Parts: sequence; C-alpha cells; structure tokens
Amino acid sequence: MSLTIKVHIAARFNLNLRTAKQTKLTDYNVKIRPKPIYHSNQLIAFQPKMSAAVKSASSAIKSSLIEPDGGVLVDLVVPESERGLRTTEAESMPKVKLTKIDLEWVHVVSEGWASPLRGFMRENEYLQSLHFNCLRMKDGSIVNMSLPIVLAIDDETKERIGSSTNVALLGPTGDLIGILRSIEIYKHNKEERIARTWGTTAAGLPYVEEVITPAGNWLVGGDLEVLKPIKYNDGLDHYRLSPQQLRKEFDNRQADAIFAFQLRNPIHNGHALLMNDTRRRLLEMGYKNPILLLHPLGGFTKADDVPLDVRMEQHSKVLEDGVLDPETTIVSIFPSPMHYAGRDPAGMGHPTEKRDLYDPDHGKKVLSMAVGLEKLNILPFRVAAYDTVEKKMAFFDPSRAKDFLFISGTKMRTFARSGENPPDGFMCPGGWKVLVQYYESLQAEEATQQPAILTS
Repeated sequence: MSLTIKVHIAARFNLNLRTAKQTKLTDYNVKIRPKPIYHSNQLIAFQPKMSAAVKSASSAIKSSLIEPDGGVLVDLVVPESERGLRTTEAESMPKVKLTKIDLEWVHVVSEGWASPLRGFMRENEYLQSLHFNCLRMKDGSIVNMSLPIVLAIDDETKERIGSSTNVALLGPTGDLIGILRSIEIYKHNKEERIARTWGTTAAGLPYVEEVITPAGNWLVGGDLEVLKPIKYNDGLDHYRLSPQQLRKEFDNRQADAIFAFQLRNPIHNGHALLMNDTRRRLLEMGYKNPILLLHPLGGFTKADDVPLDVRMEQHSKVLEDGVLDPETTIVSIFPSPMHYAGRDPAGMGHPTEKRDLYDPDHGKKVLSMAVGLEKLNILPFRVAAYDTVEKKMAFFDPSRAKDFLFISGTKMRTFARSGENPPDGFMCPGGWKVLVQYYESLQAEEATQQPAILTS
C-alpha cells in the first residue's frame, strides 16, 4: 500500500557498499561475508546529507508532517551526559538477555517508530493490541497498533528477576543495551497470540517458528531506556534514519506530500510502476512536490529472502538506471522484523496448504477501514503483472487475463538462483545482475563447504 501524508521531506543517498565492512547483526539468512561478493564498480546513488539541525538531537522538530500518534514523537535514548550514571545503575539490576530480534524491537521502540509506545507492552496494552488492533490513550483518542510488541522471558529469568521492579537488558553478545523500568510480568499465551495475529495456528509461519515457538512462557513489559543509539556496524547504519531525522529532513526538502513504499524484496518494474503511478496521481490531485519514501525492511526475514545488503545494492541500481527518479526518492531502512502476517495484494500462501491464507483483495479494504489511521490518506493501487503482449510490467487487465503473467517473489528468486533470466522488462538489467551475482556467490560458498567424499 502507498500512504500519502502532507509533509516536508528531504535527503540524498549514496550507496557505497563496496567499501563497507560486511559484518551482519540482523541477517539470519546468510553467513557472514568478510569481504564484498561483487566485482562491479562502486555504486553511486543517494546518501543523506544531514544539516546541522539534523545532527542536533536536542533541536525542536518543526515539520509540517501530521503529528505523531500520541502527539509526541517518542525518543527513548538516554542523553549522552547521563549514560555513565544509567550504565552504573543498570549493572546492579537483574539481567534479561535479548535475542537479535528482541534487539530490533528495542530499536523500533526507542526511536519512536511505534509512538506512543514507550517500552515493551504491559498486559493492558498487549490485550488491546491483540484483540482490538489499537490502543486507547488517556485522552480517549485511539492509536492504531495492530501487532503486539512484547518481550518474552523464560521461567529461569522470571525467577531471577523476583520482586525487582527494574531490569537491565543485555544484547545478544552480552553488552548492556538499556533498562526496563516499572516492569510487569504476565503469562505468554502463545496459541492465542498466534491465532489472533495470523488467523491460523498452522505450522510453518516464519516469524512464529523463529520467535514465538521457542520463546519463554512469560512476557515482561515496562518503560524502556536505551543507553545509546542502536547500531549494527554493517556499513548500512547511515541508511537507518530515525523518525526524528526523517522529519527534519522532510522540512529541508519542503515537499507537500510523501508516499511510502515498504518492501522486503528486490524492486522489479511492477513495484516501480506502482510507485511512479502514485506520484502521478498525487500531481493530478494538486500536489507540487510529492516525494517517495522507499522503506526497505531491515530486520528479520526468512531464510530464503534476499539479505539486506544485497537488496540495498539492487535498489541503488534501480535508482542508477532511472527506473525510479533519484531526485524525488528517499531511501531509508525500516528496522522492524518481518511478521509475514499482512494481507498481500499479490496473495500470501497458506503455510501448509496450496491456497492463499488471506483474500488478496482484503488488504486495501482493511487498511482503508482501520481504526486510528484517519489522519492518513490511503491510496490503494491496482495490481501489476507482466504483460506478455507489451513485454513490460503493466496494470492487470481482467478483460485479457490470459496475456498477463504473475511473477511472485519466490519465482523471481528461483529465476536468479538458477541463472534463468526473467522476461524482458521485468527488472532493470543492473538490478537483475546484482541478484544473479549474489546467488552465484552463495552457490560457490555452499560448494566449498560440502564435506569431502572419502573413498577407500
């Protein structure tokens, strides 16, 4: 879905991955690569050029963007002047160790992506989110919150916390990340959580198997304080603009509308068609300077998805080849893990049966009716597919349905993995080459790790 919001917006991006250290914190689907796997020239696209105002975390936000949910943009990072004292305090508290995905949620909450949430959900917030897809604020206003953001702990950790009201949070490598204050511990009913979030408890749901099934039987909620900004040191941190940074950059660009496109896959020409058509529609509506916020998902993805660094390089080729206009596009990584729970207009396969889990047409209907999104202008788009007659991605025409070919993300990855080219016009050549090189490198890596066959 494309969301249109009246804003001011700005930034330029430069994808220079060739010199980036490839140490991954959030990639679960590839092994750590000590050096770049590509052999092309350095990529040149667009890099944020922060103004002095953006660099100053204490300066006031003056964006014409709609107000954050709850009225105030949440920022839970401890000021640098107070970090020493808070660190000393945290060292004496009971410890809760975070998984990599827990850390991604800390990132999401601490920067205000889930405003007005100020920590991991306590039971009342959890139940509201789980049952009603929203939170009721103290002033009676309603905020959309369709996914619970919770922290699970096991019996041993619960016992160790005892009657303590505050706990320290440790990262996956044991470093102090933050503090959770005024905590509440309550039962983690996994079956109910899964059923209400996904509409099924069938086996094979990626996020469920990775996160919920192995999680502890308790949830701990409380007010979050993060000792310092979350960094991944993977060469992509300069693309992880916080909501506060984005809002300040929006002001600099003085756009009168922004439309957002979040995706976890490489960009093909069908995606580009949807984005470019949305901009055209906004211009026809009277906006003068609508800007695209291209928002690749940066958190957990399932094992066969294309990893973030490869996607970012592929996105840069799409911009470099002019499929998307670099002058009207901002690229910024969205740090959230992927739930694989959305009503995808391309369909979402049932994990165990050969059918869609949801009606593909319901996504735009549900989003347009969702409580708490009234401030947004929802622009549903038409379905795009490959037109075998025109040999390009085009909007699907039911009157000649036999002329259209639907190429899913899975099919696209299969093409690249096997070295088979997609139909002409499906993706820009530069972007496709990045995918082919990634899978060639992955296959070469796997071949070197095959155990030697011993013969007598």
